[in-house]
Amino acid sequence: MMWRRTCIAASLGSTVRATGVSVPATVRNHAHLHSGGALAFGTSISVAVVHEDAHQARLAIEDALHAAQRIDRLMSIYSADSEVFRLNRDGVLARPDPHLLAVLQQARELSVLTRGAFDITVQPLWRAYRRAEKAASLPLPHERILAGARVDWQNVEFGHERVALLKPGMAITLNGLAQGYAADLALAAVRARGIAHALLDTGELIASGRRAARRPWTLGIEHPRASATLAATVRIDGRSVATSGDYQSAFTADFVHHHILDPATGASPQELASVTVLAPSAMQADGLSTAFMVMGARKAHALAAQLPQVDLMTINKRGVVWKSSGFPSAA
Repeated sequence: MMWRRTCIAASLGSTVRATGVSVPATVRNHAHLHSGGALAFGTSISVAVVHEDAHQARLAIEDALHAAQRIDRLMSIYSADSEVFRLNRDGVLARPDPHLLAVLQQARELSVLTRGAFDITVQPLWRAYRRAEKAASLPLPHERILAGARVDWQNVEFGHERVALLKPGMAITLNGLAQGYAADLALAAVRARGIAHALLDTGELIASGRRAARRPWTLGIEHPRASATLAATVRIDGRSVATSGDYQSAFTADFVHHHILDPATGASPQELASVTVLAPSAMQADGLSTAFMVMGARKAHALAAQLPQVDLMTINKRGVVWKSSGFPSAA
């Protein structure tokens, strides 16, 4: 499975998230809200569309779910059939899928942009923590040093002919990008069916159009220390949303050690409890939310201010909330 990192609740009214398509009450003149779901990335994914034609809506939902599941099959770190699994096993992959190359290119750009705060080669460190967790422990210092020596995004070489990991023992994880990329492709599939109003959740969320006339898609952002409480309610303005947090997959109950790891130190970053990012694409939002957790609030907000159409909300471990000036609110 891939860890589901977003804890965002979409206001879908009476929509049912389940396999298949549901058709609840009319939400505007002749359009209805249709929804469907499936399994991918180790969790449930869902698509909701607003459209007059139920048949066309069903086809759009099926296309979107299939597009997302294809990315899961391609980039899973667990499935022996995936290209990422084979790359990690063999250290080299011939004739990579164009989708894999697109995500690797985004990963490289994010690594350059964040000066290595985002690094897909942290997988050896994550493996060390997972092994230790099974023994109710943490990696020993020498284990962390050994794993950290295999982390360096600059040692991933890729092109149309092959992908290669240049150091023995290296491995990658695309968990910080794949779900966002899947959401982008799923939305493209919906739009290809001529549907303008949709909300897609692959673990990262992307929306298009509106839920109903004068009613935008609205999302609730879970508070990192109170799961029944919303830290913010956001009206989606055409951008994508991703949240990363220390609470989503913690190795220790105090949230000191969690699934987000600083490539430079081999440990989990200690300042922030959660980061929510809005960006033009779901893949960009996905990757930036991970990078910003590593960078900390001040550096994250400074970088976001330089990026077109990127806004964020950070919540530190003391509960201090910091929103960028363009962060949308439902209030």
